[in-house]
Amino acid sequence: MTNLLWLCLVLWISTATLFTTSSAMPPPNPIKCNDINSNCQLSNSYGVWGDRQTCHAPNIVYPTTEEHLRQELANANKNNLKVKIVTKFSHTIPKLACPSNSKNSLFISTEKYDSTIDINMERLTVTIDGGVGLRKLIDTIEKAGLSLVASTYWEGVTVAGVISTGAHGSSWWGKGGAIHDHVIGLNLIVPANENEGYAKVIKLTPQDPLFNAAKVSLGLLGIISKVTFQLEPAFKRSITLNFTNDSGIEDEFMEHARKNEFGDIQWYPSRQIAVYRYDNRVPLNTPGDALNDFLGFQSNPILVSKYVRAAEKGFENTRNVGGKCTMASFFVAYKKLIANGLKNNKLIFTGYPVVGHQGKMQSSGSCLYSSSIDITSTCAWDPTINGLFFYESTAIFPSSKFGNFIRDVKKLRDLVKPENMCGVDIYNGFLFRFIKASDAYLGQGEDSVVVDFNYYRASDALTPRFNQDIWEEIEQMAFLKYEAKPHWAKNRNVAFVDVQKKYPKFNKFVAAMFSLDRGKEISRKALIAWEKLCQPRAAGGLNILDVQVWNKAAICKLLWNVCKKKDKLSHILWKDQYTMGVSIVPQASWIVQKILKATKYLEAVGYQEEDIVRMEKFSIQKVIYTRLVRGEYEKVRWRKLVCNNVGAPPDGFLSYS
Repeated sequence: MTNLLWLCLVLWISTATLFTTSSAMPPPNPIKCNDINSNCQLSNSYGVWGDRQTCHAPNIVYPTTEEHLRQELANANKNNLKVKIVTKFSHTIPKLACPSNSKNSLFISTEKYDSTIDINMERLTVTIDGGVGLRKLIDTIEKAGLSLVASTYWEGVTVAGVISTGAHGSSWWGKGGAIHDHVIGLNLIVPANENEGYAKVIKLTPQDPLFNAAKVSLGLLGIISKVTFQLEPAFKRSITLNFTNDSGIEDEFMEHARKNEFGDIQWYPSRQIAVYRYDNRVPLNTPGDALNDFLGFQSNPILVSKYVRAAEKGFENTRNVGGKCTMASFFVAYKKLIANGLKNNKLIFTGYPVVGHQGKMQSSGSCLYSSSIDITSTCAWDPTINGLFFYESTAIFPSSKFGNFIRDVKKLRDLVKPENMCGVDIYNGFLFRFIKASDAYLGQGEDSVVVDFNYYRASDALTPRFNQDIWEEIEQMAFLKYEAKPHWAKNRNVAFVDVQKKYPKFNKFVAAMFSLDRGKEISRKALIAWEKLCQPRAAGGLNILDVQVWNKAAICKLLWNVCKKKDKLSHILWKDQYTMGVSIVPQASWIVQKILKATKYLEAVGYQEEDIVRMEKFSIQKVIYTRLVRGEYEKVRWRKLVCNNVGAPPDGFLSYS
């Protein structure tokens, strides 16, 4: 595609978005039912789950009050149904809200449970229903002269959703950027015994033992029905974006977070550009009435979204690096031109600093508030228009490790050439945000840096992505080498491998979950160690697939393929690594190194080279996985008592944003 064509596209986008209003087609409802409130299917806001499979439940209910919500849970508990909580936004990427047994399950929607917003001016608090949307909450408290300090960048979430998934903004100041750390009270609706009506409401405060488990609960403790936030008197914010070279970003990020209360950094690695956001509160009488209308969350003309997707897809199919880099260059330049959606007078950007009320600067999502009359514009990722379609990975690093991660990404960039990273810069590059250490069991135990990056997702699951190895290498560095934690509401499955080992208080969370089993104060059932969950039930485990071990076993099959080939090179690869113990040369690609290192897994279960050569077929499960996971074990006598016990704890709660 010529530069002239791209210039025309940018000019088109400019005229379409510089004076953007909220008039556009709203996103589709994530719940679709064939009959009235029955035979229902749930999707996320992108229209496709990670496994590209549908998510079903026989029925859905729409409670309007806390008591109605309790009654619906009681009825489900009484009839032994699995319960999943859904919202009107459905902005979670992992398939967490789908019931494991679609025939014996129920969706409870909080779409109509959003009426209560109770402000206490004396104590500077607000108590709201769990189904209240973030924008509705922010606008209500701002009218009362108060502000919520922390919020997500995307406002298409519910209050209970952001609490359940640990959603956040960016700040190391005060209580930090994680929204759950500004919660001072919440109500949970949990299963109960028959004499308690099958469900009950428990009220939690910071003094309660369950409070730190409930602050980020993934919905596994019960239904979050009400939340109380600590507020502050209203204030304004002043924002300036500095587009500069990325040469010192790995050494400067920490100082930037300490100097700027709401600061963040966007990094475009292929362009070698870092955008430092200088973002701090200013007195309420500071002149300015600006709006943060982030470009990526604005309504876009449908034709523009479809055209950009078609162009990127064409570059993917033809392996056109230059085309992708042209897109990245123009988009970064355009973001600089319009300050990425900051509007001094709520219409256009006229210059820095951009000053506005906290409620208008902390969160955005104008494409949500649209009229169904205008069918020419919508959110760019709306699944009904075949627009943008991408993966979103989010890794959370201890601040002490983050600098080295950036250095490794820069080394990789230099190795593969910067232009091969243009794909991520078409979207938002790498976004660095900062969250403070939290007491929540599933929160961050130390001051951390959150990194978000988006990249192309193929329409067909079997189509390989251009430069797929680069993004998978970065994900592996993040989640395996640096042991970054995943964002609970984002990421592909690789991010969640061994996740329980990354949270020191994970066992405390599990204990809290068991303590609420059927309303008992303390569960009498012994917890099974996580290390044994993948063992067979006869060995005391739950026979759960160990994804990490399965990946190792799958690599062994690649090694078997090498071994079976009769050419000289394959023989040397096997002999050098397997029998002679020669070290792998560091110049070898990471794929080759992974394959050759797999010999240790084969050795661990007793295979020799001759055994592998004699195999005509290689079953990942039978040849290697089962041996690696199970080994030798003794059968336990209590298997049937535990596994066939109808009193086993329910797995059926998930509130999500």
